[in-house]
Amino acid sequence: MSLAAGNAARAAPPAGERSDARGLRIEALIFDVDGTLADTEEAHRQAFNDAFRAHGLDFCWSTELYRELLQVTGGKERLAAFFYRTRLTASDRILLSGLIPRLHATKTSFYRESMERGRVPLRSGVRRLMAEARAAGVRLAIASTTSSDNVSALLEGALGYGALNEFSVIATGDAVSRKKPAPDIYLLALSRLGITARRAVAFEDSAIGVAAAKAAGLLTVATPSDWTREEDLAAADLVLPCLADPASPLGPADAWRIGAPYLGLEQLAIFHAATLPRVAHSG
Repeated sequence: MSLAAGNAARAAPPAGERSDARGLRIEALIFDVDGTLADTEEAHRQAFNDAFRAHGLDFCWSTELYRELLQVTGGKERLAAFFYRTRLTASDRILLSGLIPRLHATKTSFYRESMERGRVPLRSGVRRLMAEARAAGVRLAIASTTSSDNVSALLEGALGYGALNEFSVIATGDAVSRKKPAPDIYLLALSRLGITARRAVAFEDSAIGVAAAKAAGLLTVATPSDWTREEDLAAADLVLPCLADPASPLGPADAWRIGAPYLGLEQLAIFHAATLPRVAHSG
């Protein structure tokens, strides 16, 4: 966050004022899913390994290997990248490449079971900010390269049955040909929302996701997960350890930067106003 934006945050206007000096109101918050809404990557890793065992394959993705594979977005694409880098006979390579759709479907089934058991809670501040947005008439959207089944499993597992109805748009990986860091999934979400990028804020946790959101022209808040904490997130407009809550506030330095112990719509509106000219010029 720039010094100007930080100073603006500490001189906050009334909470009801949600628009910047040009009258451009924040109309939507667009969230990535894995790592952003919840720290799901360990559940994904375990589900991939369960799928390998279910199909009689002698593969096991360690934490270190999976961290490397996260540089490839999309589950099927991640499997393809793994098989490409693995030493295999020509016949095995052909066999495994053909198995990817079934293998991924099995993995998704295991992951969904894990989510339905509520094993992965939402990250700090996510539920609060979503509730604040809904109360203020700010729409919620999803822009994720994961599958629609995975999104449904997480949201319903964490928020309960009917959680999908709380989102105006859910754009998932199978709807676009180019995955993040290409901006396609964000552009699709914006198109379905019927708004320009200047009227929305994106939330991401990874360098790849930030690149996608910025390429779509969006103001971007990055909250790195345990899997992405070492990545370079300098391209994001604001980087925080999490969105935080009253019961688990930000540390003093981060709270000073945004002018509050947690990130809410008021801080986002000020942040939006302070950074909009720079974003508009760069776009």
